[in-house]
Amino acid sequence: MKENLRQSMAWLHTWSGLLTCWVLLVIFAGGTASYYQEEVTLWMEPELHGVAANKASSADAAAMAVKALQERAADAPRWFINLPTARNGAVRIAWTAPPPPEGAPRKRQRLKSALIDPVSGATLAEPRATRGGEFLYRLHFDLHYMSPLWARWIVGFCAMFMLVSIISGVITHKRIFKDFFTFRPNKGQRSWLDAHNATAVLALPFHLMITYTGLVTLMFMYMPGAAQVAYKGDRDKFTEEVFPSAGKPAKTPGEAAALAPLRPMLEQAEAHWGGGGHAGQITVNHPNHANASVSITRAGGRDLSYKQPAMQFDGVTGARLASAGEQLAPPAATHGVMYGLHVARFAEPLLRALFFISGLAGYAMVATGAILWAVKSRQTQAKALKAGARIGFGTRLVEALNIGAIAGLPIAMACYFWANRLLPVGMDKRPENEIAAFFAAWGAAALLAQIKPDRAMWRLQLAAGALLFGAIPLLNVLTTSSHLGVTLVDGPSAVAWFDITVLALGLLLGYGALRLGRGGVKEAKTAAVNAALEVAS
Repeated sequence: MKENLRQSMAWLHTWSGLLTCWVLLVIFAGGTASYYQEEVTLWMEPELHGVAANKASSADAAAMAVKALQERAADAPRWFINLPTARNGAVRIAWTAPPPPEGAPRKRQRLKSALIDPVSGATLAEPRATRGGEFLYRLHFDLHYMSPLWARWIVGFCAMFMLVSIISGVITHKRIFKDFFTFRPNKGQRSWLDAHNATAVLALPFHLMITYTGLVTLMFMYMPGAAQVAYKGDRDKFTEEVFPSAGKPAKTPGEAAALAPLRPMLEQAEAHWGGGGHAGQITVNHPNHANASVSITRAGGRDLSYKQPAMQFDGVTGARLASAGEQLAPPAATHGVMYGLHVARFAEPLLRALFFISGLAGYAMVATGAILWAVKSRQTQAKALKAGARIGFGTRLVEALNIGAIAGLPIAMACYFWANRLLPVGMDKRPENEIAAFFAAWGAAALLAQIKPDRAMWRLQLAAGALLFGAIPLLNVLTTSSHLGVTLVDGPSAVAWFDITVLALGLLLGYGALRLGRGGVKEAKTAAVNAALEVAS
């Protein structure tokens, strides 16, 4: 490290970013896509595109759900109801199997579930099996194919390096705001530096927020000591105070008794929350018994915190028993807001789009930083290369990893969506095969990049990503009846916007491939002129 502070920070900025940049690309790609997790899942379940969205009130949808549960699982010890939202139009009901008779071996209780239409109450056919947007959401902190515990430690390590890189980058820049308005195209290293500066400054508050809050979401795993000391190892007491519940259900069901209507309970809860607060989830413990209780949790999206208040009612009389989550202790409230800022479930459509664009800017910031290091390294070796020496192993490795991560990830994500449409609907382990298509495509792109990490490989992989993303709307035309020609007019609008977004991403990747092609022609002409001058001299 250099003696000058700015030079020291420049060194720290370079290496803290480079050593983790390829993992950070995965984190940014999965995290950015997860802002539209529900919309991605809806697109990947075309069987549900015809479900009416948000046309039934919470009370009407709950009544339909209770009727369906009474028909399917009247003797179940617990019911779960996920009410429809503006982003998810179906009602998901679930229930646990009744306990086995006395003396019989006990097995782990598995949930059974079904989808119903919130308006008609009709049972909906289960859509094709898929992990949908949940895979992309969990990819950005679980990394898949490895222990979640190890994955989260790796992600936390990279996030800490990202935070160090951001702060050291701010210290390094003398003209941080001027750099935002400066871009010099076709200038090699200067152009990549300008692109890196612009994407970094464009969403600098977002980059700081998303990195810091990402660490906060897993703070109890990274730093468990404080909670263990404060609560003397009593995890139950810690959980109850930090994540309070609206009350514990009775252990025994009691005598048979009719379940009270849910409508008055829902109306009371929503009136108490006020300000447009709607119920999101309902849990019924011991339905149709004297000790029945109903827990109603408010839907997310009303405020910054991801922690939502809940109310518990007596399942027979309908009387209110308890409430939780309305007056949290300052530390718990702060944690809830930090977590809420990270997942952005509160965001309205315009703000959600801004988060998405900022996430893309983060991806571009990391990508241009990695490319900038490779360009600088190549230039420092230019004289040696003219003398006939081979490019250094480290530079070649970084260039290959850059192509495999930066251009390969879009190929993998596009192949994930293609697999959703092309794999047989009744295929065994279908979700696992969709995910396998993602990693197979990414692995193929990374291996190809190792063979020849040059401009032609960049152009090839960017063009492949452009073709795969840009052709998804056409794929939708050939495989479903909910293509752009239909969804732009009759909806669902989320499916239309998905097709438009992937088309835009395809065009962006195609533009990148086209620019690389023009740059290659220009470099070839320059090389030919230089060679002619050397011969003439």
